[in-house]
Amino acid sequence: MRNHKIGLLLLCLALTAALLSSCAYFPYMTLNGMTQVEERNEPAPEATVKPAVTVGEDQVVISREEYESYRRFDSLIEILELTEENFYEDLDEEKLIQGAAAGLLQAVDDPYTFYYSPEDYAELWEDDEGEYAGIGIQISANYATQICTITRVFKNGPAEGVGVRKGDILYRVGEDLYVNADNLQDAVDIMRGTPGTPVDVTFLRNGEELTFTIVRATVTVNRIDSAMLPGDIAYIRLYEFAGECEVEFANALSELEEQGAKGVIIDLRDNGGGWVDAANKIGDLFLDEGILCYLQYKNGYREYYRTKNGKTDMPIVILVNQYTASSSEILTGALKDRANATVVGVQSYGKGVVQAVLSVGNKGEGMQVTIAQYFTPNGNAVHKIGITPDVVSELPEGDPGDYDLADVEHDIQLQKAVEVMLEKLGVETPVAEPAPEEDAAVEQGL
Repeated sequence: MRNHKIGLLLLCLALTAALLSSCAYFPYMTLNGMTQVEERNEPAPEATVKPAVTVGEDQVVISREEYESYRRFDSLIEILELTEENFYEDLDEEKLIQGAAAGLLQAVDDPYTFYYSPEDYAELWEDDEGEYAGIGIQISANYATQICTITRVFKNGPAEGVGVRKGDILYRVGEDLYVNADNLQDAVDIMRGTPGTPVDVTFLRNGEELTFTIVRATVTVNRIDSAMLPGDIAYIRLYEFAGECEVEFANALSELEEQGAKGVIIDLRDNGGGWVDAANKIGDLFLDEGILCYLQYKNGYREYYRTKNGKTDMPIVILVNQYTASSSEILTGALKDRANATVVGVQSYGKGVVQAVLSVGNKGEGMQVTIAQYFTPNGNAVHKIGITPDVVSELPEGDPGDYDLADVEHDIQLQKAVEVMLEKLGVETPVAEPAPEEDAAVEQGL
């Protein structure tokens, strides 16, 4: 019995080791496979050849070196067996093994490195397809404060229908799951489910608890919204780097150019990032040949993401806020460094590390692991720092920024972005007339 379990575990560990070793050279999984390594500052080391494994009819023969390596896991196997033998109820062995895998990655002590169960791994790709069954919200988790904030409520979705707002804090799901950054995935799993079924979700708004019974439905996620603003300014809001967002972005930009756009405002507020390749392709629209960003690994190697010639030549303003992160910061940093883009808003989140997403085993599991830190073309670090705006523009205290698309009248950050763009275009912005003295006196109650 014990030898049989060791054999199964050795095969799984061998597969995982192979995946992790390839991860060191192919740093980021995309929907279409791994990105290719374009350049390194030194030749890559020669691959290490593992000792051969001989599989017979009744046994597996490995080298002593391999055997000693796998013996590190003896205590884990013993814990599994002792638990199964002594626990007073029957146990699900597969669930125990998945828990061990999750615990191993949790011990790395990195919020971006974790395990995907087969269900979670399938949902990851379902999300990228742009449609899922749930309540229709987007959540940003702050691992420092453990607070989970609603950054987007999807139009015509179930959450919007009951009154959930951007800026609400996700507090509790069901009767007893109090939500924080570490158990957010558990909360998401509960909120998803069969369309037409209800789930109770509690939010905090201005310190008040609000509980809604929300009926799950199929939610379609749009990645892009766009509009033409006064002054021939193209406005493109990009919500996440997923799906075919780069294609949608290019189409929106082309349509606005045909309408006479002279400059573009790219709104990356609340955009938590996504696939690096998508950021590369969008950056390529505005940059000629050169570096988008570079990744640096712990062994000192660098990988460069590059753009090619053929850019759209127009002034750029980028809107960012405290939830602008990851691939959003990659794109912002590149356009700031190389395209003279002006960044408006507040300091961005500061997620300057990149993860690989890998499939594991043969049961549909997966894992995500942080593999490198990235830097802007000028060599600026982003991780735990963020990108500093050229023009600071803050929302009033307590204002969640829940505006309609392109609402220049009420969105003061967008107002500032338009003002900056008009300056870049050489257009004078109107100056507000001061109020008459008598009116000012009345307002002050004199």
